[in-house]
Formats: sequence, C-alpha cells, structure tokens
Amino acid sequence: MAISSRSGKKAKISGINITPMVDVMLVLLVIMMVSAKYIVAQSYQIELPKVASQGESVASNVEVIITSKGEYVVDDSPLADDAALNAYLAQASARANDVNLIVRADVEARHGSVVHVIDLAKQNGIFKFAINVQRD
Repeated sequence: MAISSRSGKKAKISGINITPMVDVMLVLLVIMMVSAKYIVAQSYQIELPKVASQGESVASNVEVIITSKGEYVVDDSPLADDAALNAYLAQASARANDVNLIVRADVEARHGSVVHVIDLAKQNGIFKFAINVQRD
C-alpha cells in the first residue's frame, strides 16, 4: 500500500499508527478497573446483623421564628416561654437522630434571643443550625 507525499512521490507505509488503539485500550482498562471494584464488593456473601430498634436516618428540620418582640413561634403557634421552647426542642431531638435547627429572626429581634435559641438547641442535642436570611 502506498501513500502520496507533498512532493507527489508515493511512499510505502512503514507502520500502523497504534495511538488510537492504545487510547481505546486505556479507556477500557479504566472502565474494567472501576467496575471490578464493585463486582468484588458485591461478591462477598455476608449476613448483616439485625437490630431490634430502627432509628431514623433522615434529618429533620426544626424551624424557630423569633419575632421583633422576642416571642418564639414554632409550627405557626407561639410558645409561652423558654420552658415551652426547651420542651419543644427536647421533643424534636428525641423524635429523630439528626435534627437541623433553622432560626428565622426578625431584623428587629435581639441578638441575645438568637443566641439563646441556639444554646437551648445545643443543650437538647441539636448541634446543626442555620440562620435564615433574605437576600437582596
């Protein structure tokens, strides 16, 4: 087989370009290595232990609203005092393993009220919290 060059003379092909073949083979090798990891992990026949109780793994959100007057509102109902908020947070913490606290405070609410709500949440085992804000 011959190939023409720029000068117009025909030259013989001295070899085959194997670069595309090597590229394809490397891609196939990577795919096989990745899939082999999952095949080996699924090939072990094990029996997982059973537990009597089943806890929730889904995180639940607890939202506390602090009004400009410093009142606490949860589930669209105002709470009477700090003891009621503490009881609500304890109950929410007992219902789920992973609870997230979302604090929505009025712009006129005191900073101390926000800190107090976060402190009560931490006392009840709720360590993840977020402060809800409005973007401009």
